[in-house]
Amino acid sequence: MNVLLWHVHGSWTTSFVHGRHRYLVPVTADRGPYGLGRARTYDWPAHAVEVAPEELRGTEVDLVVLQRPEELELAERWLGRRPGRDLPAVYVEHNTPRGDVPNTRHPMADRDDLLLTHVTHFNELFWDSGGTRTAVVEHGIVPPRVEWTGDLDRLAVVTNEPVRRWRVTGTDLMPRFAAVAPLDVYGMGVAGLPEALAIAGDPGGPVTGHEDLPQDRMHAEVARRRAYLHLCRWTSLGLSLIEAMAIGMPVIALATTEAVDAVPPDAGVLSTRVDTLVEAARWLAGDREAALRLGARAREVTKQRFGLDRFLADWDRLLEEETCGSR
Repeated sequence: MNVLLWHVHGSWTTSFVHGRHRYLVPVTADRGPYGLGRARTYDWPAHAVEVAPEELRGTEVDLVVLQRPEELELAERWLGRRPGRDLPAVYVEHNTPRGDVPNTRHPMADRDDLLLTHVTHFNELFWDSGGTRTAVVEHGIVPPRVEWTGDLDRLAVVTNEPVRRWRVTGTDLMPRFAAVAPLDVYGMGVAGLPEALAIAGDPGGPVTGHEDLPQDRMHAEVARRRAYLHLCRWTSLGLSLIEAMAIGMPVIALATTEAVDAVPPDAGVLSTRVDTLVEAARWLAGDREAALRLGARAREVTKQRFGLDRFLADWDRLLEEETCGSR
């Protein structure tokens, strides 16, 4: 089928477009947030094709995947058809609720014209969706092409905009870990991180930002670090965490949101006590064999639970049910 979706979350979309359908990805001249087109730092298959907004009225579309509330109006304007009424629509919620948690109403609450699909059970639990039908399709990832070596006594973090988001991404906690081992932070908006930490107070130890590397190169660099740090206080479930586990990295993570369920005790150390996590970092920095053991288990778990085949099969089933139900 022809599936229209916007390029919003790079890692998730990369997995999604590896399915067996034709994926129509809007592109605009400025490649802005509603016309980003094909990814430039991820490897996408040829059947994910760019389409200009003015072409969509004459393009056959079987189903629309929405990821932001404003895409409803945008899709109707570009297609000349109403998602959920004139053609099937699925809304994918990637994020945890904000505001009056756990009473936050979802923007798609109490609708009868679409399926609200969450990427984690935590999301489904915490969003108030009213009478809207809901489903959960857990993450699946394209397997990284590298394996963990851990030859550098350094810690890795992958996050976006840690300066702007600060406490959400656990940026304020980074100096405590950097005092144990040098910290390498990968993602978008990380270039000014060392300066921001210095302004905020004692940086604790060396922190280096690596700005928006291509995915394969980032995986290769992360795989050389001794352990992976997941310091997000409030996030659904970072795909970078799953990718690090798939590489074979031991995980040190805050015991919050879906991470509690995704990382078993023998694949890493989870706690809401930062001191416990700092000691875990110290332990793994000094004990490569322990890091190897935890990372091997992390990789095994990821293959079983977050494999690409399972993810695509779940989505195939859901998309077929929605299109058939609409007809």
